[in-house]
Formats: sequence, structure tokens, C-alpha cells
Amino acid sequence: MIKILKYGAIGKDEIFARNESELDVSDIVSEIIADVRQNGDAALIAYAKKFDKAELNSLEVSEAEIEEAFQLVEPEFIGILQEAAKNIRTFHEKQLRQGFSIRQENGVVIGQKITPIEKAGLYVPGGTAAYPSTVLMDSVPAKIAGCKEICIATPPSANGKINPVILAAAKIAGVDRIFKMGGAQAIAALAYGTETVPKVDKIVGPGNAFVAEAKRQVFGRVSIDMIAGPSEILVIADGKSNPAYVAADLLSQAEHDKMASAVLVTDSEELALAVQSEMEEQLSRLPREEIARTSIENNGKIIIAENFEDVLAVANEIAPEHLELCVDNPFDYLDKIQNAGSIFMGRYCPEALGDYFAGPNHTLPTSGTARFSSPLSVDDFIKKTQFTYYTQEALAAVGEKVAFFAEKEGLSAHARSAVIRLEEKK
Repeated sequence: MIKILKYGAIGKDEIFARNESELDVSDIVSEIIADVRQNGDAALIAYAKKFDKAELNSLEVSEAEIEEAFQLVEPEFIGILQEAAKNIRTFHEKQLRQGFSIRQENGVVIGQKITPIEKAGLYVPGGTAAYPSTVLMDSVPAKIAGCKEICIATPPSANGKINPVILAAAKIAGVDRIFKMGGAQAIAALAYGTETVPKVDKIVGPGNAFVAEAKRQVFGRVSIDMIAGPSEILVIADGKSNPAYVAADLLSQAEHDKMASAVLVTDSEELALAVQSEMEEQLSRLPREEIARTSIENNGKIIIAENFEDVLAVANEIAPEHLELCVDNPFDYLDKIQNAGSIFMGRYCPEALGDYFAGPNHTLPTSGTARFSSPLSVDDFIKKTQFTYYTQEALAAVGEKVAFFAEKEGLSAHARSAVIRLEEKK
């Protein structure tokens, strides 16, 4: 049963505690990365056999496999994928940046240009579950940014095939290449390249502890989006909220995995008790009851605050991945939410809308990193380059100041690089 805590009556350590994974896989991941770097495709094929029970003749998905998969997915779901992709595209197109230049009267020009990352690697979890939503959320922004090559890594099934819905989503999103590889070995291949897999410039996408650790270890060799922790939801709800709705929303995250976190913050003790009871009733009907129940019992909590100001303060301190604002006038509170990955507003906006369909990205900062991090966006697939132009006359006007500044930092060669040009003018 989910526990109920009263804010102010117990220590803040317990209120804001997060259960972090104690699994240390760094040594295992280091060995896998070294193996892939040394043995390339052969290592990937061996790991597919070891971890996925798949005998692979080829690491790359063929066009024929993609077309076959597209035909295997029911037309109704193809239509839903296309509509979701359209919504995601509409949202992310608004994120496109433009370069700029500032031209001054003395001939100086300063500015910034925008260049897309050339090659993007997207990790899509697989195995027992398939996540076509991740394909859309990660690849559509990369496509909008203008990446020349978008590659997906996803683990194969034991039959050596990729789940058809993954391939269908990739086709709809315009992914260029798809590889049958998962885990830390996939991250290593994308970071360093193999005979078949190209080395990419950035790796994005969620994964298990091995994937997260591999991303951590290859960072610097390539860019990454974030180190994702367990999935989280925090629901802010007042006393007028429907406890069945709130319970269902909390369980929607609890069923992800046993480390997931589901939190309700409310100023209504009556609602807290009703949600606690409702969750028990709904849990018994969930196909993934064992996973959800472990998550709720270990990581779930209902926090009761005395007033709505404290409710908002608690939410901002937790800085959740997903935040639901279940009140009548949610826009009145939007600016008071400072720390959250994605906010779902009103009584008819479950977080699942964001997972699949609404358009805003579902790859979000976790573990409190919403205090300083942002959702995946088009910005993740571009780079900004500055440029500066000075005429001889413009440099002459400021060169002595530049030299003086450089000397203050003890960098005489810096100073000389400016002064030598002033001497030329004289």
C-alpha cells in the first residue's frame, strides 16, 4: 500500500527521499565497450547471441525487412503513428533556431550560425517490450534539425528480427539506418563505430542501467542527451479531484518498472485516503501488478501539505520528470511550477497523452535534474558557432584595450597578437 506522509510533521529527508539504483555496472560496461572497440561487428554479433538469444547474419535491418514490418502492423495503428508523428513535428518545428549577425557602424560583424549535428544515434529499448513512441520522440526532432544521418539501435528478438511497430515508426519518422543491437554494446558501437555501424556525433534515448552507464562512459567521445534515471510522476491534486483518475495516473508510471516513482501531493487528507484505497483496488486489475506494486510500496508516496503554497513548494523541491496539475484553473499555477520536465494541465490531461500523442517530447530529465535540465528538443541536434569580423580600423580603435586586458591576465602573447597589428597600421 502506498504510504501517506504529512509535510511538516516528519523530516524533509523522508519527504524528499529518492530510491536510487545501487546496481554498479561500471566495470562490466567498461569491458563491453573495450570489446566492441577491439572486435567491432564480431563482438556485437556475439553479444546478440549471449543477451538476446539471436543468431544474426547481418546487423543492419534491410529495406525488405522494413517494408515487410510495415505490412504486418494493423492499418489503424499506422494511422495513429502518423497522427502522433504529425503532432510531434508541429510542436518541435517551433523550436527551430535561426542564426543572427550584428553589424556595427565601424565595420565590425559578430554573430552566430546554426549547424545541425551530422550523425545522430538513437537508442530504442526493446526485448520484452516495444517503444515506437521513443522512435518518434527521438527521431522527429533530429529530422527537423537537419541531421544528415539518423541511426537507430534496438535489440533484436530471439528470431533475429526487430518488432514490426518499431520499424513502422522508424519508416514514418524518416530514420535512415536501423541496427540490431542493444545494451552497452550498442552505445559503444555508436560511439566508436564498427565495420557496419557508423560512428555518430550524439547518442540519445532511454535505456536500462547498462545503457545509462555506457552513455556516461562514452560522453566526451560523443555527446549525449542525459543520463536517465527511473521514470517519475508527481500529481498535484486538490480536494475536488477524482481519486480514480489520480490513482490511475500514478499507476501509469508505477507499471514502468520496479524503480519507478509515483507521488501525489495534495492539501486534502480526504483525497489522500481515497486515492490510497483506489490504488489498491486498481492494482489488483493490472496485468503488470507485481511491477507496479513493488514500485508503489518502495518508491510511492502521498504527501499531505497544509495549504496549496506548500503543495507547490514540495513539487518544486522534488523537480519531477512528469508533473500533473489537477486543478480547475491550471494556468493560474503554471508560472509557479519552476522545476518539472513536462507539465500536464487540468483534470483531463493524463501523462499518457505526453507519452504517445500530444506532441511535446517524452524524453525528459529525471531524478531531480529538471532543476537544471530540459526535455529532448531540436536544440539537442544542432550546434551553435560564433563568428567575429573586425576591419583594420575597428581593431585600431580597441587594440590597446585588448592588449591591456591580456597583460592583466599575464598573457603577453595574447597582447602581442593585437599590438603587432597596430604597429602595422602606424
